[in-house]
Amino acid sequence: MSLMHNLNRALTVTTGLQVRRAPQATKGKAAKGTTSAAHKPAEPPAVTYRCPSAEDLATERLLRRPVFIISSIRSGSTLLRMMLGAHPRLHTVHELHLGRMDVTCTNWYSERAMGELGLQRGDLEHLLWDRVMHRELVRSGKDFIVEKTPANAFMYERIRDCWPDARFVLLLRHPESIVRSWHDSDPVKRPYDKAVGDVLRYVEVVDKVRRDATDACTVRYEDITDAPEQAMRHVCEYLGVDYAPSMLNYGRKSSAQLVRGLGDWRDNIRTGTVQPGRALPEDDEIAEPLRPFCAAWGYTP
Repeated sequence: MSLMHNLNRALTVTTGLQVRRAPQATKGKAAKGTTSAAHKPAEPPAVTYRCPSAEDLATERLLRRPVFIISSIRSGSTLLRMMLGAHPRLHTVHELHLGRMDVTCTNWYSERAMGELGLQRGDLEHLLWDRVMHRELVRSGKDFIVEKTPANAFMYERIRDCWPDARFVLLLRHPESIVRSWHDSDPVKRPYDKAVGDVLRYVEVVDKVRRDATDACTVRYEDITDAPEQAMRHVCEYLGVDYAPSMLNYGRKSSAQLVRGLGDWRDNIRTGTVQPGRALPEDDEIAEPLRPFCAAWGYTP
């Protein structure tokens, strides 16, 4: 009697289920690198959650009016984080990558128990995000928290659904300058053409947020480096806090304060002051896929 037969007998008695052999791939030569329909990975289930109303916020969220920086990679978000963090009422943290935090019920009982509370997977993830950020804010003793993970651009709508009272600071930079900064940070790993493709993904979604988030505060990296006080006054006005001169000299940072891989950690950002930005590229130096966004963002005619 085969092992599978014995296994199925036991499963039938205990669970009513049986094991079936997975279908084999169709014989014959398939194109290299292709995957048959039977062996394609299953699509992950959609994340479901409720959007709390204004009346629900008191019980659904500990954190109130959090601030999220929406930007591409290499747009100066770490510099903006440091400057805002030097404000006496604003607490900033390194990149949290909230969208990569996952909550899973590992059996039917826990899933049923949470379901009876009206909590689906997405609701549980939102509670976790809220608790983590609220914990850091309370430890800081400040009034508002600011989060700056560039991947926030890809989850703008979900952040807004999690915190209906969230505020957004849209940080723009010349797209070609972003590409060159990304390429220069590791020319071997990121040749220019690859850097263009990487940046284009971010620029596209940042532009979508720019068009959708009509109540966001927009600030340019070039304005921060050229006229930092004026730029910070603009952001402070949006956030409803007084301008603080300390934001322009946020203090020299050590390796312990700038975590590699969780934002910029290089020498310029460690100095504690705003450093000059690179010269803007000429119009004929801009990669073709980036040209529409340069025009839409006001960098080219």
